[in-house]
Amino acid sequence: MLKKDFDINLRSNKTVIVTSDLVIVGGGMAGVCAAISAAREGVSVTLIQDRPVLGGNASSEVRLWILGATSHMGNNNRWSREGGIIDEILVENMYRNKEGNTLILDTILLEKVLNEKNITLLLNTSVYEVSKSDSTTISGVSAFCSQNSTTYKINGSLFCDTSGDGIVGFQAGAAFRMGAETKEEFGEKFAPDVAYGELLGHTIYFYSKDAGKPIKYVAPEFALKDITKIPRYKDISASSQGCRLWWLEYGGRKDTVHESENIKMELWKVVYGVWDYIKNSGNFPDAENLTLEWVGTIPGKRESRRFEGLYMMKQQDIIEQRLFNDAVAFGGWAVDLHPADGVYDSKPGCTQYHSKGIYQIPLRSLISKNITNLFIGGRIMSATHVAFGTTRVMATTAHSGQSIGYGAAQCIKNKLLPKDLIEDKEIAQLQQTLNLNGQSIPEIPINQEGNLVRNATITTSSSLCLDGFSGDNGWCTLKTGVAQLLPLQAGINYKYSFYFSSKKNTSIQVQLRICKNTGYYTPDVILKDIEIQLQEGEQEVSFSFDTILETNQYGFITFLENDSVLIRTSKQRVTGVMSLFNGENKAVNNNGKQVPPDNIGIDTFEFWIPQRRPQGQNLAFSISPALEVFNKDNLFNGFVRPYLGTNAWAANFNDEQPKITIKWEKIQNINSIKLFFDTDYDHAMESSLYGHPENVMPFCVKHFKIKDEEGNVIFEKVDNHQTIVTASLSETVKTRILYIELVSSEKNIPVSLFEVFIA
Repeated sequence: MLKKDFDINLRSNKTVIVTSDLVIVGGGMAGVCAAISAAREGVSVTLIQDRPVLGGNASSEVRLWILGATSHMGNNNRWSREGGIIDEILVENMYRNKEGNTLILDTILLEKVLNEKNITLLLNTSVYEVSKSDSTTISGVSAFCSQNSTTYKINGSLFCDTSGDGIVGFQAGAAFRMGAETKEEFGEKFAPDVAYGELLGHTIYFYSKDAGKPIKYVAPEFALKDITKIPRYKDISASSQGCRLWWLEYGGRKDTVHESENIKMELWKVVYGVWDYIKNSGNFPDAENLTLEWVGTIPGKRESRRFEGLYMMKQQDIIEQRLFNDAVAFGGWAVDLHPADGVYDSKPGCTQYHSKGIYQIPLRSLISKNITNLFIGGRIMSATHVAFGTTRVMATTAHSGQSIGYGAAQCIKNKLLPKDLIEDKEIAQLQQTLNLNGQSIPEIPINQEGNLVRNATITTSSSLCLDGFSGDNGWCTLKTGVAQLLPLQAGINYKYSFYFSSKKNTSIQVQLRICKNTGYYTPDVILKDIEIQLQEGEQEVSFSFDTILETNQYGFITFLENDSVLIRTSKQRVTGVMSLFNGENKAVNNNGKQVPPDNIGIDTFEFWIPQRRPQGQNLAFSISPALEVFNKDNLFNGFVRPYLGTNAWAANFNDEQPKITIKWEKIQNINSIKLFFDTDYDHAMESSLYGHPENVMPFCVKHFKIKDEEGNVIFEKVDNHQTIVTASLSETVKTRILYIELVSSEKNIPVSLFEVFIA
């Protein structure tokens, strides 16, 4: 029993002092990935989250899907899903939770953090005060947990603010901005005027379910009564729910930090008014049995403070895909800005314009320019309002977050400040660490200097020589343009054969296209255009473009629209090869072609996008000479996803025992073996609501063994679904030979592997 007598003095809360190398404030996707990456490098981390769950806007409290450069597979950013820890999380979520239940995602995030013994996790804990040892150095933060009435004093060497509103940077005195810059400040032609809005607002979602019987609904007094105050109310349907209602937005003309609770109340008014309209207007008879299952209790925030870093990203960096010496991550979501009045605005809910491909993110935009030991991550990173329109989305912020985590660990180990990381030697080391952990910084391969494979002789049981795909599937109508994306070699004049069925005598236009920006996937250059005559009925047609490429790169064998013609498809799929369609994706403002207004600094171009499985089969074709782009040298070329070529070794379709043999002249001391598999970086893997056809990507090798020279199994993985598998050996293996035996599990998909890194 505890009994305390009256005390005339004020009592103090229980106080706990925590000290760690890195203190991260904010447990959204950026903070989670920063914490995990730093902890895996051996530094101590305190992760402070003011909510009961991790994940921020992706959590079960808000329920927004995690998305980034893949943009719902609605842009030209092929194989662009963010790598590393965010990929590990999304792949795991797919494996356990392809239906998109955010409660399951909560558990995955918590598990990932709890598995890291170097992380001290403080949930339900709000930072309210920052301490500094001098004007430019943070020494600690104070926080309070409402659930255990405990005050925490957290001291650290380095700090990372991924709190969304930037509580640490703000209190520390770091320079920040709120609102949109003028066109003149950075020369951004897309910068909005005041009438459009300076801030993006908040959104609250809701879910409904069928109760199996009629359900009555009486709206609360505060609910919106006049639905016509929402100009887009005709877009509402009984099936509307979740983050497809992203446009129920409000707050763009408010102080999105200090007026957030007022904004939330207005959004509740909107949400319950919308549900009242669905249930009681009489316009939705299919809603009779629906009940309101869940309404968010906190809004999903889009924009508040943005902090000034050593570099501020701007529109031109995105659209022109500018390169940076200190690149550590990439983005690819559209420049996505919203009208200030949100749900009450008559303008469209957003204005999205895409770049022609992914863009690099420099480390300097993740480091405060004023506070020497502060990283700025998540949506508060250093970017203008226009650039923020793309850098703000969660997979992109997570990608940047893990850059911060690995960078912070490098600082701790080498006694550096964040700004020191941009020096040539340090940034090269950080980029190598990031790439070895799956980051795939655009145009920067893994350095092979430390890879024992480069001094070995590699043989394989087979290597795919792709001479085409069999016509063992149905037909695809050319109601829109269709293209086969192929990794072509320089200096070769290929001959192609495709299979058609025509309803009448007609002709089709066939083009060989490439991307002007070599290595990317907007087919904006037509190298050759030919016309092919078709007869009524089925036929095989052979042709050549009589042109060659100057460099190895992807080519688009493009068939333009003719709705009288069908083209044969195949069940066969191969890593780094896919079909594309000149299709639409309204979710990301893709109408088949981007045609922006004049003089806003945005490009005009067509969209050629994939279809989600089980659709989107490759076209049936033959090619001569065959594509010899799956050879063993790809296993140590430093690229772990398609870029300029497949960058993958693949076995033959009929290879029943695929095997890689790595042999050295002398005995090697082997401590770790890292394998990079294909988990289809082109699949968006939205974390909620969408639902997906598979829980394991069909290209991924699920079962493999690694054996030494004597045939001893030194590592085996069964039921693999992850992109990167590291065999960290308990004891050093001494051998002259390693055998990697892979088990084929897909009849129409040959075994493939991007990279082997042995140390």
